[in-house]
Amino acid sequence: MILLSKTLAGIGDVDREAGEQAQKRLDSLTKPPGSLGILEEIAVQLAAIQGKAIPVLGQKVVMVMAGDHGVVEEGVSAFPQEVTQQMVINFLNHGAAINVLSNQADARIVVTDVGIKGAAIEHPELNIRKVRPGTRNMVKEAAMTEEEVTAAVEVGIEMVDREIDKGATIVATGEMGIGNTTPSSAILACLTGKDLDLITGRGTGVDDEGLIRKREAIQKALEINRPNAEEPLDVLRKVGGLEIAALTGVILGAAARKVPVVLDGFISTTAALLAHKLNSHCQYYMIASHLSQEPGHRILLEEMGLKPTLQLDLRLGEGTGAVLAFNLIEAAVKIISEMATFEEAGVSNKE
Repeated sequence: MILLSKTLAGIGDVDREAGEQAQKRLDSLTKPPGSLGILEEIAVQLAAIQGKAIPVLGQKVVMVMAGDHGVVEEGVSAFPQEVTQQMVINFLNHGAAINVLSNQADARIVVTDVGIKGAAIEHPELNIRKVRPGTRNMVKEAAMTEEEVTAAVEVGIEMVDREIDKGATIVATGEMGIGNTTPSSAILACLTGKDLDLITGRGTGVDDEGLIRKREAIQKALEINRPNAEEPLDVLRKVGGLEIAALTGVILGAAARKVPVVLDGFISTTAALLAHKLNSHCQYYMIASHLSQEPGHRILLEEMGLKPTLQLDLRLGEGTGAVLAFNLIEAAVKIISEMATFEEAGVSNKE
């Protein structure tokens, strides 16, 4: 709890003056003001985060957190639980979508086992920080203890600190955990009070009966555990997931170090809302990569006033949408740093 408390206390506002200087430079470039839309907004945001009128982009890192969920026992997923472990091995063998897209974006993947169920994976590229082998079934009891949820959040803080110390200048959130749209929907329902029919999607592709089971499981979990919506860690402990907790820590840790965080889809943005509830300054360090097919994702983004950069009908997770956004973020940095001003180019501006 000491690390978490220290991290929360270290998250402050961004450098508004640097953002204003970035905006002035953008307005002086050879284009109509604002004509590059979201690219300009990203450049200003990065400048404010870094405290530099012209931001820079160095190492890009994808933080993939993996954990299992006891609620899978309730038939809420189209895939069996062992797929979590199998897909993590696929990540480590560089065979998944996140590997392909990260290679394209020249980003490094850091995979961490926060709570995978089953035999330990032995691989030199896997960070084993297992808090417990999957959460408990939240339909029957709280998913985690107080000690476990704090430990999982602090895993995320420690891992992102390590990568920033190694030179990461921007991080993306990624996850793997069969069944994790169920706890994400439960967290969203608790924190926003929205109707389950509006925020619960099909996840990995459950059929109509599976969707009914999923909503019923969430409703039962909320009734049995009665999480306190005013206490984000209580919500996370009772109806959350280990990898969601770790991603919450990644976001908090990055914000405390003044490093931008690119959010992936529904699960990652659920972690972002929890981080935001723990310290409202966090949202200034977040870039929403895309709008997923999960119905609750739009609500999460609206809750924090975030605008998605892409709309590609993605619903894979892993960090895929966030990595795709890396390319646009890099473009935004190149625009503000390499494009000529009207004066430099000898181009007439206004009459």
